[in-house]
Amino acid sequence: MIKHIVTWRLKDTALGQDKATNAQLLREKLEAMRGQIPALLHLEAGLDFSATANSGDLVLIAEFATREDLAAYQGHPLHREVVDFIHEIASERRLVDYETA
Repeated sequence: MIKHIVTWRLKDTALGQDKATNAQLLREKLEAMRGQIPALLHLEAGLDFSATANSGDLVLIAEFATREDLAAYQGHPLHREVVDFIHEIASERRLVDYETA
């Protein structure tokens, strides 16, 4: 099993909207991929409520059976659309991909 975890910090404003609006839109776009990309086994997206200096604004946790499935997800047109939106609104991105037993 492959876990794909991504956190983002968002710009205070982007695309004429504030951070909170863009965070909610991104969450909706991520969640809309559920059931649309065959390789994607599980997806959850969450908004941070702690708002500390060390916090990200949003997290994605996704699961795949294999590394090849993760690669297929990353190249999928629906994922690419979300990535284009993220490039407009994010100021920082961190990720961890790992295999579970």
